[in-house]
This record gives sequence, structure tokens and C-alpha cells, in this order.
Amino acid sequence: MSAEFLRLFATYTADPDSIGRKLGRAVADRARDEPLIVATATDIALYPGGGRVPTVEGFRLSTRGFKELTAISHLGPAVASLVRLRDLGEVSWREDAKRLLTEVKATRAANNTELWRDRIAVEAYRGKEHEIADMVDRACAVTTHYLTTALADGEYLTPETLRRDYLDDGVSSMMVATFFLVSLDICFRVTRWLTEQEVHWERAMVVVAGRQGRPTAGVTWNTSSVATMILAASRGRLPLDRVYVAPHAPTFSYAPEDLTEVIALEEELRALWCGTRATVELGEVMFAGYPRYAPGGLTLPDVTDRGVAVVSEMPAIHSPEDMRALVTRLRVVLEDPRQLLSSCVTDFAAASLAAAGNDPTQVVVPGLNTP
Repeated sequence: MSAEFLRLFATYTADPDSIGRKLGRAVADRARDEPLIVATATDIALYPGGGRVPTVEGFRLSTRGFKELTAISHLGPAVASLVRLRDLGEVSWREDAKRLLTEVKATRAANNTELWRDRIAVEAYRGKEHEIADMVDRACAVTTHYLTTALADGEYLTPETLRRDYLDDGVSSMMVATFFLVSLDICFRVTRWLTEQEVHWERAMVVVAGRQGRPTAGVTWNTSSVATMILAASRGRLPLDRVYVAPHAPTFSYAPEDLTEVIALEEELRALWCGTRATVELGEVMFAGYPRYAPGGLTLPDVTDRGVAVVSEMPAIHSPEDMRALVTRLRVVLEDPRQLLSSCVTDFAAASLAAAGNDPTQVVVPGLNTP
């Protein structure tokens, strides 16, 4: 190993006093007063700049209704997993089916309109509580019938009966509705909160930090539900090239009464964004006159034609009644490791909410109040 080559290497990079690091710090120094938005898998922080105290909005696990709806949306893959366990010769499927059946019956007994309206009481679901309770009741009833039949006759538990007697009996549309409702609530609250912050979107620096779901998912702007929500909240004012998805970036733990950890990470997160930006801006300095890079729009495949058998991206959704596209998305998020399982309709929910002026009462929920 040559010491001379190593010193040359360190002169530009891999050294705290390197030229590259100095450029990153120079860019960061000039951006100290710019708004920085950092989104983790559960919270969004806005650093206003200039040393001012950040504000944080929790949007996922700590919010009402999320776990209840997620529990219902998991019925489909839970029952499908029992089918696979039986196919694989795992005898435990029967005990697991009994356990699931017990919990489904208990949930059905606890479910009613008053629970959703008075106890869970999600603002974005106001006026939809009766429909949600009916949907949950129906999903539990279909699940109970299917599991009871399978436990009475183990040969019944097959992929064919799963699709014909379970998923096609309203469970697929229920999964669409639950995913949409979760996205509707989160998008509504995030949009309202960011609007209240009066963000200067044209100057905003955005980092989507850390793991967002399964290890392979949500690592690009078009597969990140959080990036989708922030872009929708900006109403087209946030330039896409100012959004960086950084799965290895540090994240913070947030408690409303303690912003210590959030504040402590500001300098490092600003340095991350600005260091990335510094390299981006070298493109024009070095190669002006050559074609420049610009983030392209994503063309979504159309599955209206029943002959379409394969897609490589989420299909376009033409309306809340477009169940072929919506259920296809359920399949895509399972099979495409880039996708977040829970965000199959986040973009559609965000667009629907934006079109309704962030009024969730004016949004039609696919699978809930559509056939």
C-alpha cells in the first residue's frame, strides 16, 4: 500500500479536513437559516433554521386508529400464511388458526359504531364510523366462516378456496379500504401540520431518514410513502431534487415533553443534506453544456386491459371504483421488495385529499363506500 496514494486519497475525501468535507461545510454554513424537514418512519421534524427550536408531528404508531385498522388489514395475509404453512407441511397451522379465530371473534364482539366514533375518534374518519364498523364486522364474519370451515376440513384450506371464498368475498376490498383509511388520516394530519408551519417550500431541505419498513423498501422517492405525503402537502411547490431518501441516516426518538434528541441531530442532518447537495452542484460546475439530470415523473402502467398479466410498477388508479388496479397494487406491494407493504394506496389517498382541499369528509374511500 502506497502512503503517497493514501495521502492523495485523503486530501479530497476520507479526512475531516479534506477538500470535499470543507465544501460540504461551506454549503451547510450558507443554509443554516433554511427550513429542514426530517421524516423518520413515525415522526416528522421541522427545523426552521437559524437555531430556532424544531417542532415535531408524530404520524404513525402513536396515533389513534392505526393499530386497529392495521389489525384488520392483516387478516388477509394472516389467513394466506396459514394456507402456506399447511402447504409446507407445518402441523402448527391448526393451532394458529384456532388462535386467530378466537381473536377475530373477540374483535368482532368489541367492534361497533360507538367504538370508532367515541373512543377511537379519528378526526379524518368523522362521518364514516358506521361504515367502518360495518366493514370490520363483515371482515370478521367472513374470516370466522372461512377458518371454521378449514378447521372442520383441513383439505379445504387451499390457495383456490382462499381466493374464491375469502379474498373475493370482500376481504380484498376491505384491505384496500383499511390501507386507504390509514393513509387518509396520516396525510390529513401531516398536510394540516405542515400548512400551519408556513414552510418556504422552494427553499426547503428534506431528508427521509432511516428504515421505513422492510429492509429493502421505501429507499427511493417514488416508493417512499413519507416522501409522497410531504410532496403532496407542498402542493407542487417542493422541488423533487430537494428530497433525499437516506435509509442509513440517523434517526431520533421523540417524546412531546423532550426534544433533546431531536435538537441534538440537527447539525448532523443538515450536514448530510448539504454534503449531498455539494456533490450535486459540482455537476454544473464541471460539465455545463452536457445534458443535466432531472428527476423524471413515474409513468404508471394501466391494467384496465384484462390482458395485462405483468407490471413492473404500481398501476395507475383511475377512480375509487377501479378495484382491478387497487387489488393489483395489493399484489405488487407483496412481490416488489422496493415497496412498503402499508403504502399501496398512499399516493392515491394523498392526491384525493389534495383535490378535496384537505377535507377528508369529501374523499371517497375505495372499498368502504364503493362496490
